[in-house]
Amino acid sequence: MADFRLAAQSRTEFGKGSARRDRRAGRVPAVLYGHGQDVVHLTLPAREFAAALRNGGTNVLLTVTLDGTEHLALTKAVQRDPISREHKHVDLLLVRRGEKTVVDVPVIIVGDAAPDTISNHQLNTVSLEADATQLPGPIEVDITGRTAGNGITAGDLVLPAGATLVTDPEALVIGFLGAPTAAQLEEELAEAEAEAGIERDESDADGDVVPEPSDAGSGESMDAASNSADS
Repeated sequence: MADFRLAAQSRTEFGKGSARRDRRAGRVPAVLYGHGQDVVHLTLPAREFAAALRNGGTNVLLTVTLDGTEHLALTKAVQRDPISREHKHVDLLLVRRGEKTVVDVPVIIVGDAAPDTISNHQLNTVSLEADATQLPGPIEVDITGRTAGNGITAGDLVLPAGATLVTDPEALVIGFLGAPTAAQLEEELAEAEAEAGIERDESDADGDVVPEPSDAGSGESMDAASNSADS
């Protein structure tokens, strides 16, 4: 697992105004905590921190240098602006080499299920316990040929070496359903319309109904028939 080094600076001013000034200066406000120590307020270089996340993932291991002292830390929470995607605040957890920690690891689907089978990704992540300095990356699950009812639970996953599953082994990670037939789709549509109070016009199913003519006479106009009667 890559180890990214960041030069931190102590943060003595707080509040939204101070945080905005830090971000304008290219730094991200952060807190460092763990091992019973007091919370330390600091800032991280924004560009280097973004690069660490981009290359190391959400569970990236950081070596944070603050006032000449090095601290090993994991990113536990990252706040980002929903529009600009700028990092607004970071929570860092102190760790030691050789100790265990619990992290959420992404589950990635590869391959395609069997024909007429729909996969349902129930859990996007699972929790694993692993060495703090040897944290696992994403777990790939090959669903090639899987059929309806042939689900994959957390206990079925192949875990990285040295990792222990924390998530309930019986938890469904990926389920598989048979694709609905046309009749089933029609029935579901009818039920949805009924719940919404929509009444179907059954005549639409047989096309437009053309009314029969009221008089199947010789074909002469009504005016002509009226004139003939008067004479």
